[in-house]
Amino acid sequence: MITIDVIETRVRGFIEDIQHPQQKRKININDLELQLRRLVDDYFEMDGYSLFYQAIGVLQEEGLLTPIQNHQYNGRTPSLPLFYWVNVKMQEVKWDRLEMMKLSDVFDFSYYEKHPEWQTQEEWQRIENIYEFLKSGQDREKVSIEERSLELFGHEKFLLDSDEFPEGKGFLTRIGVSEDKLNMTHYGEPFVFWMKQGKEIKDIQRVLIVENLSFFHTAIKLLEQNQLDYEPELIIYGEGMKIEKSFSFFFQMFPAKNYLFYYAGDLDAEGYGILIRLIEKYQECCIQPALKIYRKMLQCFDQRNDQKHGQTQNAKYRDGFFQWFTEEEQVLLQQLWQENKRIPQEVLTIETWRKWM
Repeated sequence: MITIDVIETRVRGFIEDIQHPQQKRKININDLELQLRRLVDDYFEMDGYSLFYQAIGVLQEEGLLTPIQNHQYNGRTPSLPLFYWVNVKMQEVKWDRLEMMKLSDVFDFSYYEKHPEWQTQEEWQRIENIYEFLKSGQDREKVSIEERSLELFGHEKFLLDSDEFPEGKGFLTRIGVSEDKLNMTHYGEPFVFWMKQGKEIKDIQRVLIVENLSFFHTAIKLLEQNQLDYEPELIIYGEGMKIEKSFSFFFQMFPAKNYLFYYAGDLDAEGYGILIRLIEKYQECCIQPALKIYRKMLQCFDQRNDQKHGQTQNAKYRDGFFQWFTEEEQVLLQQLWQENKRIPQEVLTIETWRKWM
């Protein structure tokens, strides 16, 4: 009879056979299961796939496997990512305690004391690279995380939160070193914007951020015709959730002063989340919903459609967004929420806008 132990032992054997001591390897989960099916005669009769699924979960928890999240799956139920990284084989290496003491004035080794599996040659080399850098780090120019990552670890993506380098995630936390000490920073991504004709950078006070491209162009037309609510001097195309990463770029381009930021997006779960996260992350800024624009969207209630696939309804973001509206407006918003419907920003065209003028 097939048991989880037998399946797990087989799968573990396959993985350990291809593990490399210095680099990760990529596997196709369907190819791995095919090998298993060839070795186990009554695989299908005993629901071998369920046991295989459990075994993959165990090996993932142990850190032998890391799923590659690229929206490709194996086509089975329950599903598994189609591709996994087979992680580097952990070597039984214990660091020299005297060497650790020499560097303890700079690094916190408490994590490694509790997790000796991280005491690898590769990890120690990374620590030595950081130590050498810090000797003159205060005199170095500030650069991007990608540039510093390439300099210190040989790859620009090592310090980024990516599936390609799972060992890079949390590295600075493990050794107790901040990004500031490495003189590196997250640069905001550039965004598309439109400044009202005749205005200069020094004139900007009110900024409208819109989620969607269509309304961005509509808003430009309205602005140039002096018909846009809030009369902003600048309109930014938020490009969906991208604005959450690119918003900081604003302060690299424009002088420091108190701006009024108005945000208008789709009336849906994703749009609520974008606004509330911006408000929470940039508390020093005055960011608020463009209520006049949202109210025009609510007048197009009959044009509501189904919530986009994959959106997560977060009650915290919903409540944070709804609180800006009147009780009567909240009734409509709550109906949208309960029906799992949305009002896309594209209901606001030049023609519909002029109905309310």
